Amino acid sequence: MSESDELRNRVQQMRAKAKNLKDEAERATDPEERRRLKEKARRIESESEQVSGMASGDIYPLE
Repeated sequence: MSESDELRNRVQQMRAKAKNLKDEAERATDPEERRRLKEKARRIESESEQVSGMASGDIYPLE
C-alpha cells in the first residue's frame, strides 16, 4: 500500500469518526456533553482536511 493510499484511508477513518461523534452529540441529553462532542468532531474534521490536502499533494496545511 502506498503512502497516499494510507493517507486516504486515514482520512476516511477520521471522517467516519467525526460523523459518529456528531451523531452521538445529537443523541446526547446533556448540553455540555453535546458541545464537547461537537467540538471534538469539528477538530477531527479540520485535521482530516489537512491530511487530505497532504494526500493530494498540497504542501500547505489549512489553517
